[in-house]
Amino acid sequence: MLPLQGMKVLDLTQFLAGPYCTMVLADMGAEVTKVEKFPQGDDSRRLGPFINGEGYCFAMPNRNKKSLALNLKSAKGREIFLKLAKEADVVIENFRPGVTQKLGIDYEQVAKVNPGIIYCSISGFGQYGPYSHKGGFDIIAQGFTGFMRMTGEPDGRPVKVGIAINDIAAGATAIYGILGAYIHKMKTGEGQYLDTSLVDAGLAWTVWESAAYFGAGEIPEPTGTRHRRSTPYQAYKTKDGFVTIGAGNQRLWERLCQQVLKRPEWIEDPRFIDLATRMENIDILEQEIEHILRQETTSYWVQKLDEAGIPGGPVYTYDQALNDPHVEAREMVVELDHPKLGRIKTIGIPIKFSKTPLAIREPAPLLGQHTTEKLKEIGLSEEEIERLYQEEVVYAKYGEYVKEEKS
Repeated sequence: MLPLQGMKVLDLTQFLAGPYCTMVLADMGAEVTKVEKFPQGDDSRRLGPFINGEGYCFAMPNRNKKSLALNLKSAKGREIFLKLAKEADVVIENFRPGVTQKLGIDYEQVAKVNPGIIYCSISGFGQYGPYSHKGGFDIIAQGFTGFMRMTGEPDGRPVKVGIAINDIAAGATAIYGILGAYIHKMKTGEGQYLDTSLVDAGLAWTVWESAAYFGAGEIPEPTGTRHRRSTPYQAYKTKDGFVTIGAGNQRLWERLCQQVLKRPEWIEDPRFIDLATRMENIDILEQEIEHILRQETTSYWVQKLDEAGIPGGPVYTYDQALNDPHVEAREMVVELDHPKLGRIKTIGIPIKFSKTPLAIREPAPLLGQHTTEKLKEIGLSEEEIERLYQEEVVYAKYGEYVKEEKS
């Protein structure tokens, strides 16, 4: 039995923040039904690469889910949604604030038919505040939160974090919010409304940066790969690439000098004698370390660091990371069959449960793949379902009610 088996989730989200949240819930056993517009579905279905008309990007965060294609702008579509919501534990949406009210599927309307519902909204700036009406993709949030001004090389242009960090932060925040609300519901029977945003979630991750600002008025600036509070703690150039070194305390610093760099005299060097002086002379220290490291390869130095018990590693390209034997051993790349994409690879599950191990059970659904199934669950007859297809209240890209397959 999976940890969240029995939880029913209606997922109105698209792109990444919401789908990442519901992917994790689905991985843990929740029954997640994506409620998608049609004929295009979740906007991430439009992102390539494409195989047989299906997008690979959609397949990544939408595994283990079902798809119901429903016209929420129609009265019948709204009625169907509320019937599904009556039996659900969680509804999650990432429309711009105000849209769910216009559609008549907001928290207040859902709570009328299901007072125990946990209803979670993810938006760019939140449901209230001066900017709540603004749209907010990850790049907007990265700029707004200051991330782009603290990332990259000194004196360079603002740099985006390499992944959609605010999207993932918001998705992760929604996960723990939903789980907390679910535990509360189990104890009391009460549902509730949850509101998070890309901006709120991103700012919540600025732990060290906020401490420096509130404590000393320090505004974080880009430092390349350097740590703002510790050194040696960065990536250094080697003969054939880069190596990361995390000698973040005095004991590790002394090991680095003695066992790896073979410079024991640096331990008593007044420029490097403690962390404060090393930070004052960080430019000189980087030059001195790289002068040594450039003489051998990255793999040579990784081995030396490992032998000395000092945290360190290679600076990989993404393909190198995915093909590393350790990543393979941790099952962080797994394969499964998809009805259109064929045999595909996807990122594995990052947390390992000893009693209730998780698994990627199903590939991402085709658009409307489970429409008929979900309609039958709320008691509709074959004749009623066929009429809904004909009236374009519901949709399936492939299936018995499709007159012609669309690509």
